[in-house]
Amino acid sequence: MTTITIHASFLPFEDADESLAFYRDVLGFEVRNDVGYAGMRWITVGPPNQPDTSIVLQPAVVDPGVSDDERAAISAMMAKRTFAGIVLGTDDLDALFERVQASGADVIQEPIDQDYGIRDCGVRDPAGNQLRIQQVL
Repeated sequence: MTTITIHASFLPFEDADESLAFYRDVLGFEVRNDVGYAGMRWITVGPPNQPDTSIVLQPAVVDPGVSDDERAAISAMMAKRTFAGIVLGTDDLDALFERVQASGADVIQEPIDQDYGIRDCGVRDPAGNQLRIQQVL
């Protein structure tokens, strides 16, 4: 059987520098690529211990295949903070949550033991993307 892995996921941003600071300085991700083109910027970040897995932070609604109506819908969802999200794992949820909370990030849910067997929390990055962070052993 062919092996398949997750190589990269995409999350939109409104302010590249704010998003970069959050993922690099607060979460501790390394910057793998920072590319500018036509006045726009794409930043690839990822956990240092997973060099083959990345998040590409990208300008919101720049895809040329997106219609004006779709751009408006995406912009509205980003404004309501309901557009995108990702689940991360950590070996020390409480310590990471303290660091994220101290950064001033929008906290959705403090660390909690869920009924379905995981311990996690919820926060938003500077663009409003929802991050669920789970305790992993």
